[in-house]
Amino acid sequence: MDRTTTRRDCRAWIFILICMLAFVPLPLPAAGEDAADRTLSPYFFVHSDDPSVDKLPLKDTQVEIAVAGVIADVKVTQRYRNDGTRPIEAEYVFPGSTRAAVYGLTMTIGERRVVAQIREKEQARAQYQAAKAAGKSAALLEQHRPNVFKMNVANILPGDEIAVELHYTELIVPTDSIYEFVFPTVVGPRYTTDRVAGTAPLDRWQSNPHLHAGVQPPGSFKLTATVNSGISLKEVGSPSHTVQVRFDGAQQAHIELPREGGNEANRDFILRYRLAGAAIESGILLFEGARENYFLAMIEPPQRVTPAQIPARDYVFIVDVSGSMHGFPLNITKQLMRNLLTRLRPTDTFNVLLFAGSSLVLADAPLPATAENVRRGVEFIDSQQGGGGTELLPALRRALALPGTDASARSIVIATDGYVTVETEAFDVIRGSLGQANLFAFGIGSSVNRFLIEGMARAGQGEPFVVTHDAEAEERAEALRRYIEAPVLTKARLSATGFEIYDREPAGIPDVLAQRPVIVFGKWRGPRRGQLTLRGVAGDGPFERSFELSKVRPDANNEALKYLWARARIARLDDYQKLAHDADRVKEITQLGLEYHLLTAYTSFIAVDEVVRNEKPADTQTVRQPLPMPQGVSDLAVGGEVPTAPEPELLVLIGVSAAVAAWARRRKAKSRAQ
Repeated sequence: MDRTTTRRDCRAWIFILICMLAFVPLPLPAAGEDAADRTLSPYFFVHSDDPSVDKLPLKDTQVEIAVAGVIADVKVTQRYRNDGTRPIEAEYVFPGSTRAAVYGLTMTIGERRVVAQIREKEQARAQYQAAKAAGKSAALLEQHRPNVFKMNVANILPGDEIAVELHYTELIVPTDSIYEFVFPTVVGPRYTTDRVAGTAPLDRWQSNPHLHAGVQPPGSFKLTATVNSGISLKEVGSPSHTVQVRFDGAQQAHIELPREGGNEANRDFILRYRLAGAAIESGILLFEGARENYFLAMIEPPQRVTPAQIPARDYVFIVDVSGSMHGFPLNITKQLMRNLLTRLRPTDTFNVLLFAGSSLVLADAPLPATAENVRRGVEFIDSQQGGGGTELLPALRRALALPGTDASARSIVIATDGYVTVETEAFDVIRGSLGQANLFAFGIGSSVNRFLIEGMARAGQGEPFVVTHDAEAEERAEALRRYIEAPVLTKARLSATGFEIYDREPAGIPDVLAQRPVIVFGKWRGPRRGQLTLRGVAGDGPFERSFELSKVRPDANNEALKYLWARARIARLDDYQKLAHDADRVKEITQLGLEYHLLTAYTSFIAVDEVVRNEKPADTQTVRQPLPMPQGVSDLAVGGEVPTAPEPELLVLIGVSAAVAAWARRRKAKSRAQ
């Protein structure tokens, strides 16, 4: 063996060693050490040897869900207890539904119960810090993403138990006659390269401690639900957890989560049910408020056109193969993509882009969906193992710039767990680049970032899907094909005769691509008579559906409509705000939050017990409650990044073992050539 070969082999093994070390999590700086150069990436939880500080103060989470018709009202109770000997402040990052309108918070200490007030975010934080410094117990609830909240509870004394209740409501929208309610239980680790220095404090939740994969979440998790449908229930169950279902008549069901059976809080809890007859219930709900009246119209769309009427389609599949996708999520993705690719029609064209730290594309131009090209696409995806960072934005830009075909309508499908912190930037890229294409987002995993998945689909005028386990992959792939085949309703418009409707959300109705109802919130005034009519063009011609308002009675139980309307308006304003900052929009969102008592990006809940309980508040230690790794996600989601090396477009896409194998194959081929 010559010296050149020896040096080459040494360099190769050094590179392999560096790659392996890159996946070893680095320790956090010691207390007092300058951490300005650290990123906001999550880190693994290390339990302190100091017995005086309780590092796991969240002892219990209890969820109570009450569904009436299509509206869910939810109460979440978090119980914090200090089993140490020093006062602590507990900080807990937790997920929320992207549809939730959070309207209430209370804090209970012993016999004292404090109802939280809604305040502008900075005012609420200043009030909380003042109470903390004064030795008073206080709770602060802030929104950091529409689906990520943070709770701070100050001055929990040794032996204290403090219960914090939050209340929210959301609308349950059926798809293909299936009603689905989702309660997220854990925030997945977020990939980011942002540094601590110069970062706004409200973004620092990203650097949260996580438990290692497979470690069960601390504390207990209890969940109960009641469904009152008003119509006979056909099926009630959960694809995510083992549940006990008890029926009280044909229209009411009670659901409970047993403690045994692997029902940990490390994945989304999903409740699904059908109504007898398998039809979507159309109708109108009304609420008469003190100052304004609110309505909700839910109108079933027409049926789909036949497959023979479907034009040729062009597809771009974007697949996340980063470290957090290693194992279970990537295996599901492979199955999902295999189902989609092998069922393309011969008249369709497609391309595939893989991304992690960088991206790799299957072809420079769209490929006809021949058997050979489909095989190439399946093998291209199947070869991946998962590794590296999650550079979503460059991948989106590259995919959106890929050439298409003039004769086909383009659809873009992205599959990812969404564990990134660039949600709003991704929405901007999609809105600014799509043109005539639609984007459909697949969230893969047991606890995906639904804010990103739903937001990308909304920005791309498509639909979101979430696949939580492999048994759903084929069903979800088939659902996507049905969605994309043809719109069921275009040029849709809603009109009222005999009364006035205003402040509608949404203001316009986009093309309806799914077998799901058209949903419109709004306000109404005038006499309660006349008609509300939806018109449009369906696959087989003009479509019209009307409702007589005089037959609908306002119901005081529909008070949630005002929260849901305000939540829909805030979500739309937030979307515009992410595109371009506007001070007037900030004022409008803030005012809506204050007026409707809702948690927003600019309003927070603050509860302060005015009794001074901690005589030495300076001795209080802040404890960040660690989060469990979502079920099926490996430690690679938190580990380091693969370093840059020759052929980075390949090496950053795959794990260390796959990178070593690829290097060995290239070296063997080169030796044979010599």
